[in-house]
Amino acid sequence: MSIITIARGLFSSGQALAEQAAGMLGYRCMSRELLLEAANRYEIPEARLTELLETPPEVAPVRPEQIRLYRIVLQAAMCEVVQGGKLVYHGHGGQELLPGIQHVLKIRLLAPLSYRVTQVRARQKLDEASAYLYLARVDEIRARRVQEFFGVDWQDPRRYDLLLNLGRMSLEEAAKRVVEWAMRPEFQPTPASEQALQDLTVKTRVEAALAVSPETRSVSLHVLAEQGTVHLWGVLAGFGVEREVLRVAEGVPGVHGVVPDFRVALERVREDAAH
Repeated sequence: MSIITIARGLFSSGQALAEQAAGMLGYRCMSRELLLEAANRYEIPEARLTELLETPPEVAPVRPEQIRLYRIVLQAAMCEVVQGGKLVYHGHGGQELLPGIQHVLKIRLLAPLSYRVTQVRARQKLDEASAYLYLARVDEIRARRVQEFFGVDWQDPRRYDLLLNLGRMSLEEAAKRVVEWAMRPEFQPTPASEQALQDLTVKTRVEAALAVSPETRSVSLHVLAEQGTVHLWGVLAGFGVEREVLRVAEGVPGVHGVVPDFRVALERVREDAAH
């Protein structure tokens, strides 16, 4: 009952690999559906999420608070869709959305540039030079967006459990490798890893609820969930915000108790005292 994420460059046959491996394992297969889940659950336009993830930062600039919001809702949506395991995800940033969960198998799919160019030319009717330029631009955009959203280099091999190179094996052989690794003991869920996933799910639900609520969306707090108990700490802009934060957090499914440790910004305390 592993969870598998596949990171790949555009036109690297990532979808084909994911679908083939999912079929062999009897798993679900998902990609852009995650964006739809996040959009529906948290009332954010799917087109906006897609634009932010696939458009150059200079074309679609995003404020830091927007990046934080979209990262939070994507992670929260991911935690919901992986419940029950048996999932192969080959969409944006999957390898970064489930940190610390042992039964997540993170795969990086590599394909020779010549292979990708052939795919681009066949599908988009480009000449060879245009295809090379197109792929270089897309790769640059993806690297910059992942760095912007998650603060990591998505091409760093140390972020993955398994690297598969289609320059050295067929797609069918790559799918067999995915299946073999998914069956390995170290990627099977344990009581501890299942609890870690549930804790992460509750944590991201709380973060998302706070991020989309009009009363608390400007608040940036640290959140930790442990078996239904949620710890919140950080600096608040005023005393009245604390009540709203607690109200929102306590209403999140899976939360059995909230332990706050807030500090109020000194500047706001002085303003309140002056009045």
